[in-house]
Amino acid sequence: MPLHKAFGVDLGSSAVKIYSQHQDTIIAEKNMIAIRNQDQILAVGNDAYEIFEKNPSNVSVISPVLGGKIADINHTEMVLKALLEKTDAQALLGYSLYLAIPSDLSEIDRRAYYTIGNSNRKNKIYMVDKTIADAVALGIPILHTKGTMIVNMGAQSTEISVIEQGRVVVSKMLDIGGKQLNDGIVNEVRRRYNLHIGNRTARRLKFSLAYLGEDIMEARKIVGVDSLSGLPREEIVPSDVIHETILAPVRKICEEIQFFLERIPPQIRHNIEDQGIFVAGGTSRIPDMEWFLKQETGQKIRLSDYFEFCTVCGLKEIMGNRTLRKWVR
Repeated sequence: MPLHKAFGVDLGSSAVKIYSQHQDTIIAEKNMIAIRNQDQILAVGNDAYEIFEKNPSNVSVISPVLGGKIADINHTEMVLKALLEKTDAQALLGYSLYLAIPSDLSEIDRRAYYTIGNSNRKNKIYMVDKTIADAVALGIPILHTKGTMIVNMGAQSTEISVIEQGRVVVSKMLDIGGKQLNDGIVNEVRRRYNLHIGNRTARRLKFSLAYLGEDIMEARKIVGVDSLSGLPREEIVPSDVIHETILAPVRKICEEIQFFLERIPPQIRHNIEDQGIFVAGGTSRIPDMEWFLKQETGQKIRLSDYFEFCTVCGLKEIMGNRTLRKWVR
């Protein structure tokens, strides 16, 4: 058994991404825990997600990270511990955890991250701003940039940040992400068709039909529960319904980006306009998102190929490069 191991952890609202340095691998599992009778752990990660929306009344499926921040310390600790065990995290002297954290956390919230990572008192806990990790993965020269905007469109939140010469000068978390889009689709399908669908079905509709650019007319057959009879029923949902549903929240993100650009110093804004806005996160996978952001903001958009893995890939680079360790706290 090794004396020490190191891991990079991105605790997302939807999924936990873990980089194992000794194995040089990244795993991603749902950030969920299933609990039976309020005290018995039934499943964690992807196994818990399989139970989600199918669970009996005595089983609760919980997402312990909400809006990009830890909402339940105990359950987050359980999820992290179980997923680290899947990566063979056993080491005689504990392990080093590099945790990616939002830039605008309070001291109490930072303490929560330290607590969930150091439950056995043998671990070394390091923290890295998610914005910095994203910038590293995106290849941005952090020390030399005179102004760079990064927009991370996550599962339950969107973080808009500006970095300049190695520091995050401003950052804001919006309560808009993939889950809010899913919820909007669930509500719209119920309103239009008297049909109740689950979050999984809404997510599939979002990524298959939510065209933000071209006027493509497609449709998908879905199965839900009739709101009146309570019986299963099929329905055909066209792409324009999904497009109209997600338009307002995505446009709100664009308005916040414009708000940022109007209020930052002119020299920083000029540099951002010159190099474009960097976009990452799982929600940026929505069809034509890059085109839509460009049309709404009037700025060049540079979409990351890493999507939701951008932050953990940045942690991987930071852990393997001593010159980047200066951004580790």
